[in-house]
Amino acid sequence: MAENPLVLGLDFGTDSVRSVVVDSSTGEEIAKGVSEYTRWKEGKYSNPAKNRFRQHPLDYLEAMVSSVKDTLTKLPSKAVFKIDGIGIDTTGSTPCPVDREGRPLALNPRFSDNPNAMFILWKDHTAVQEAEEINRAAHIWKYEDYTRFSGGAYSSEWFWSKILHVIREDSEVRESAWSWVEHCDWIPALLTGTTDPSLMKRSRCAAGHKAMWHALWGGLPPEEFLKTIDPLLKGLRERLYSKTATSDTSAGRLTEEWAEKMGLKPGIAVAVGAIDAHAGAVGGGVREGVLSKVMGTSTCDMLVAPYSKIGNTCIQGISGQVDGSIVPGMIGLEAGQAAFGDIYAWYREILSWPLKTLYKGLTCLSPKEREALTDESEKKLLPTLEKEAERISPKETHLLALDWFNGRRTPYGDQNLKGAIMGLRLGTTAPAIYRALVEATAFGAKAILDHFSKHRIRIDEVVALGGIAKKSSFVMQVMSDVLGMPISVVASEETCALGSAMYAAVASGIYPTVPEAQNRMGGGIDKIYHPDKNKSKTYNEFYRKYRNFGRLLEERLKKL
Repeated sequence: MAENPLVLGLDFGTDSVRSVVVDSSTGEEIAKGVSEYTRWKEGKYSNPAKNRFRQHPLDYLEAMVSSVKDTLTKLPSKAVFKIDGIGIDTTGSTPCPVDREGRPLALNPRFSDNPNAMFILWKDHTAVQEAEEINRAAHIWKYEDYTRFSGGAYSSEWFWSKILHVIREDSEVRESAWSWVEHCDWIPALLTGTTDPSLMKRSRCAAGHKAMWHALWGGLPPEEFLKTIDPLLKGLRERLYSKTATSDTSAGRLTEEWAEKMGLKPGIAVAVGAIDAHAGAVGGGVREGVLSKVMGTSTCDMLVAPYSKIGNTCIQGISGQVDGSIVPGMIGLEAGQAAFGDIYAWYREILSWPLKTLYKGLTCLSPKEREALTDESEKKLLPTLEKEAERISPKETHLLALDWFNGRRTPYGDQNLKGAIMGLRLGTTAPAIYRALVEATAFGAKAILDHFSKHRIRIDEVVALGGIAKKSSFVMQVMSDVLGMPISVVASEETCALGSAMYAAVASGIYPTVPEAQNRMGGGIDKIYHPDKNKSKTYNEFYRKYRNFGRLLEERLKKL
């Protein structure tokens, strides 16, 4: 083992790839880089109006190479030779149809512009109907409810729903797809040269939380069950997998080809992939009693609990409980909100629409001036709203909102739900609406904590990470006031990549366990938000109204 070995963490997010080189002895982030997905940024292959979000595999490959190369240029001389392992996390569930060699169909010229041949992003909700059919089948199946370790409800955001939707919609893709691969499985397989779908190591994290995999029934749900959902699924299970691996294990060694492309040394260990929020929980120091809240476009709330506390007890209404999915040796529990930062971004777009539209017709400005004015207005919109909203007392808004703009993930996932705002008046202001939306997302977070508490899962501390946790003190303070407990924000700005680097440190043999890697490589806490007792008292009353509001409208919102 080299003195002070380094590890590389790759975080494939919704918009970009982030790379971080970490000193495994101290956790110091030596260098980092980021590269955006070019086609995704241009809006290609997605249709938000239809809840369709697809990403081209070339976006992942090009951004990965660019991000890693950018990072390595910032390292001290010869430091690249001290990198001993690579860890990878991606969004999930983000599956893709592949051919017999494990190549995504979109890399075939025949399918290069077909969205159904690409990776189906986590927030794609085109498969709502398929999810409902899977749930109906699972709940009447006489032998086993295969959703019971997935919270008792299967989601349109997950593996089987998305596959079924695509193979129903696109016969060409159905006939050409030999198998299907999660994004977090494909990248390690590619880097190690093991792209054969029958040989690549599959992530326990993705399989357990998103594909109904469980050791109790020998892996994935059986063929007989899948055929009852739709005969089109016949034969697919045998071309998938039965075994899975935790992310502290090696998927293989970096090939000469990819080492050359990225500027790394060949032969270093590549860890089995993980879903980004799970890696983020590791990077944020998750342990028993600590809820790790990844706050971005959506949220993922991660907990770990010992076998002695969980066993095979099923916690209904969450997004899954999986042995070793976060920290090997413990049960990983996942919950979350289907929309969080996306709600703020939606409101910004609503308010920006007249600006963008009107500025285009301003003849008194040059095209360059109009573009600059539009860009500056957009950048200042949310920060200005936050300043004004912060001045409003919680008792002054008279507004109540539901945060189900992208459906509800937890408790009890339902992608048919929609958002709502109650109490609008002619005197209601834009900052007041913004404050109500922020409060709604905080109420949604509290509903998750209450749900875990109801099932006797201990939560002593909340640790936040992600873009919003670092950027918005207003959102974080409202969250603390609503939860009525302190919220610690992790110091690292790249917590998911840091967690992947920790997995890499174990997979490469630097540390024997993930907790030991966490102890040595943890980045610490940057800031702690403490609740205002008076505001918490007010919010307790508002939270009860939020729950009643949701119960009143739930069935109606599903039908809209």
